[in-house]
This record gives sequence, structure tokens and C-alpha cells, in this order.
Amino acid sequence: MSPAHTPTLRDIANATGLSLATVSAALNDKHGVAPQTRERVLNVALSIGYDFRKKTKRVETELKTIGLLIKHDLDMVRGANPFYSQVQLGVTNFCQRHNISLMVASMDVDISNHPISWPAMINQNRIDGLILAGAFIDDTVEIITRTYDFPIVLVDSYSSTLKCDSVVTDNVGGAKKAVEYLIKNGHERIGLAGWNPLSPPSIQLRQQGYLQVLNAYGLRPFIVETQLSREGGQKAVTKLLTSNRQVTALFCCNDETAIGAISAIRQLGLEVPRDISVVGFDNIDLAAEISPPLTTIHVQKTWMGALGVQSLIERVLHPDKPKTTIVLDTDLVIRESVARIATPDPEKQREVELIQARTQHNLLP
Repeated sequence: MSPAHTPTLRDIANATGLSLATVSAALNDKHGVAPQTRERVLNVALSIGYDFRKKTKRVETELKTIGLLIKHDLDMVRGANPFYSQVQLGVTNFCQRHNISLMVASMDVDISNHPISWPAMINQNRIDGLILAGAFIDDTVEIITRTYDFPIVLVDSYSSTLKCDSVVTDNVGGAKKAVEYLIKNGHERIGLAGWNPLSPPSIQLRQQGYLQVLNAYGLRPFIVETQLSREGGQKAVTKLLTSNRQVTALFCCNDETAIGAISAIRQLGLEVPRDISVVGFDNIDLAAEISPPLTTIHVQKTWMGALGVQSLIERVLHPDKPKTTIVLDTDLVIRESVARIATPDPEKQREVELIQARTQHNLLP
């Protein structure tokens, strides 16, 4: 499609293999269109930059400004979040195409996930809709819904108790893809890093996917409770590789944890993937730039943001429609951090055992 070409209904029809009538009915929310068909039409329309302004005329008057609120854990270093910056990009691009103003803020939360303070855009009631990016506790979301009269969409989060639309990742399915790939490469002693009992729901689901695959293959889990961070990855490596339960591969619940793990493996005198294979989750930009480039699970981060705005539009147009959750599929991105396991070399095995003996004093309690 040339840059000067304005996307039309026929472009959507050609891309989906549907009739013009079906495409028109789907975009205008007419009866008789299956939900799966309508979602497919909307996804194609979004991807080619179709102009929704005629369809969303009411939104232009009622949804002039939306807010994007990104959670920030108070104990984490401030800076650009490689995951949510891509979500924000998706929100920004969609808002620009639809002439919707966007306000962005972060909210500090304590160790119990309770807000430290409320951003001005909420306190001053300056927005017509809100996207919450990250796992906020239900109490926080309920306060907002009870106090302010605007729709809320959760991105990378879900609430079973509140009537909020959500856009989430298939975390269980993504974790299964990662662990199954390791098993197909001969690994049976696979560790997990970046999870703890207080982890947000998305990470709990990734741990569930890990456990489900190991259970299906009759394999034993090796789990170290750590934070979802580079430091967490380093601590996991220290415990898993300096104990008598040596693993041959590590599944990390996000790429930051995997990057920390690779650094710690190198500090022990080992190599990735020759000695230990590592798989991450999220596919942040840095995953392709580190050495070795990280095999990981790709999450549709920009689409999460764009579909979050689309969900707000739909909620404004149809306030009585059933609560909706959009689950986005993941993809396995194969790079260079996983090796097929071979018959252990006796000399190399002795080297690994010596490394373990030297680092026993580093074991965490």
C-alpha cells in the first residue's frame, strides 16, 4: 500500500477475505457478526491505519482526553521501563490517529501495591477515560471507579471482581512455549527465576505455565524465589548453580531477569549457551543486543496499548456491553542463548563441580 493511499473498507475486505457488507457491519457494530470476525476486522483496520473517525464521531465529542497511568514500584530504580514504554508507544500512536489527547503519569506503589499518591490528572478530573498499565490491586481500581465517572481499561492486568475491560498476554501459553523449546533441545533440569509468591498475576501465570509443562513431561521443577529484576536473575543463578541441584537451562519470567542471569553465569566462569541455556520473556529491545542474543517470548506490547484505547472507545460507544478481555498470543523468538544439550564431557563436568565448590559460601539463606 503506497504512503499516499488512504485505507478503505475494500482494503480490509481484501485482507480478511470477507465481504464489504460484513466488514461494514463489523466496524459499525451491527448485529449478526461473530465476535471473532469482528475482532479480526478491527485488528486489520488498526494495522493498516483505517480512519475510524466517521464510526467514532460520538467518541470525538465524549472522549477528548484519555490518561495512561503506569505503575511504578517504589523500590525499583526510576527510568524508562522497556516493557511499558512500548505499551505507551501503542497508546500514543492510536491517540494521534484519532485526534485524542493523551496524558501520561506514573503512580508510585508500596511493597503491598498500595498507591503512595494520586497523579494530578486523576485528582483534577482532567480525563475522559483511563488506561491502567500494570498490576494494580483491586482496591485501588475500585477507588477510582467509585470516585470518578469515566471508563477504565486494564492493560497487562485483569480483575475478576471489577467490571473493567482488559487487554492481557497469554502468559501461560507463552511460558509453555519457552519451556517446551528447552525440553525439545534435550534439557530436563530447568530452573525458574523471577518469581515469588507476591509476584503480579502475569508472573504467577508464567510460573503456572512452567509447572504445567514440567508436570506433563514428568520433570522436577527447580524454582528460586526472587524479584523480577536483573538482581533477581543473578541471585537465582547463585543458588541454582552452586548447589547440588545444578540445572542445564533457566527460564526467566522476564528479559531483565534473564539479562541478570547471563551476567551471573559469566561471572562464574561459565558460558551461555555452552554450559547453561537461558530463555526470557517479553522480547524487550535489549534482548536482541546482548551477548549472546536472548531467545525469548515476544509480547505484543504496542498492540496492547493500541487495543487498550480501542477498548475505551468501545466502552464509551457501548456502555452496557458485557465485560471484555482481549488475550494476545505470544511468539517464540529463537536467537542464540539456547543450545541443544549433549552428553556431558567428564572434564567439563569436573570444572563445573569445582566452580560449585568455590562458590558454596555465596549460597543465599
